[in-house]
Amino acid sequence: MDTASLPKVSIVIAALNSEQTVGECLKSIFELNYPRDSLEVILIDGCSTDDTVKIAEKYPVKIFTAPLNAPAAYNYALKIAGSEVLGLIDSDAKVEKEWLRKLISHLDDPKVAGVSGGIETWNIENPWARSIGYDIKNRYNRLGKYAPRIATMNLLLKKSIIEECGGFDEGLPAQYDTDFGFRLTQKGYRFAYDSNAKCYHYHRSTLRSYFNQQLQYGKNTIKLYFKHSSLIKGDEITDFWMNIQPALILAAAFFFIVGLLEPLRFFWYTSALIFAFVIIYYVYSAAKVSLRFHDGSAMRLVILYFVRAVAWVSGAAITTAKRLLGNRS
Repeated sequence: MDTASLPKVSIVIAALNSEQTVGECLKSIFELNYPRDSLEVILIDGCSTDDTVKIAEKYPVKIFTAPLNAPAAYNYALKIAGSEVLGLIDSDAKVEKEWLRKLISHLDDPKVAGVSGGIETWNIENPWARSIGYDIKNRYNRLGKYAPRIATMNLLLKKSIIEECGGFDEGLPAQYDTDFGFRLTQKGYRFAYDSNAKCYHYHRSTLRSYFNQQLQYGKNTIKLYFKHSSLIKGDEITDFWMNIQPALILAAAFFFIVGLLEPLRFFWYTSALIFAFVIIYYVYSAAKVSLRFHDGSAMRLVILYFVRAVAWVSGAAITTAKRLLGNRS
């Protein structure tokens, strides 16, 4: 696609306390091999208490501050963006120079509502972050040319189709992208996926931060399943086995607790069998990833898988308890 025919694009970043990464994020956007007069960059700050805004002000970017979560920020950007194409980039991500040029041509297909690039690890020197990156790459490698949904970490979308699908669900601070993808495919659209357009994401670097992130996913995943029960069966990125792991962990814990009663002590065997099965599968899966990427540190995935399952169980329990008490927020 020659320069003269390139469409205008509004790049949108939703940020909150992102001082560690927002500078590199914006730097990568302004270094894109794309006509500068065809780019509009909007940063929606969710009332950061650090230097996120101060750092962003060093760049020619439109900054709006409001107490908005990510889907609300994107809906707000939808109203003010001056381009038909919106580019969503996480504030803890950066893109290669050719990212936009590689993706934009995919939108020529009228049935393609959006297109995403491949995800690499930004902070690759950290073994936890590197292992998380291997897990994400392994899951995204299941995708073909098209996908029913894709994360908003690095994503181009047609503005008119976002509006047609009703925008993003602001009641889902996480998993709003899965919900949006479900509604979009119901209307006959799809996402394109081009792994050659590289985005580098700053993954969680500690178990605590990873648990807290996955806890939010767990809270919102159960909300998502209340809304679209058919999504429980999973997809290419989050398959049914990933969805069933929290239930197995919960079952193992339940049978262990039941076995505390002396007449029911035999349930400890059931608990142990379930737990052993899950751990053996985790070791097997982590070993496959380690071999695939030639990095023994990926065996940390055994721990990460377990932490993720426990976080999802905990998040689902919190949301379910709130619903039973009449609180649907």
